[in-house]
Amino acid sequence: QVRLQESGPGLVKPSQTLSLTCTVSGDSITSNYYYWSWIRQPPGKGLEWIGYISYNGNTYYSPSLKSRTSISRETSKNQFTLELSSVTPEDTALYYCAKEGDQGFAPWGQGILVTVSS
Repeated sequence: QVRLQESGPGLVKPSQTLSLTCTVSGDSITSNYYYWSWIRQPPGKGLEWIGYISYNGNTYYSPSLKSRTSISRETSKNQFTLELSSVTPEDTALYYCAKEGDQGFAPWGQGILVTVSS
């Protein structure tokens, strides 16, 4: 069974960098043709896809967040990491990591609430 678990600080100050890690179990993040995504949901709003890192290490980001986003991975730990720089209160959201394949996004992690506030 594939499981994903987000971790990181729940509170980040404005202008700082948000950093979250997704730990994957039950599958390898280098498994062919899968993509490992970050998705967020601000309070009272819909889901927003942030970007992914692919099985071979390629990355692709949402154009609206591209200038502030970096996704990397640590294959020895089977983890991938999101960094979002220069955060503002508008970046407050539930952040999810998810596996993406032919069937869409599944499974998802349970999500982690990140609040941007001084």
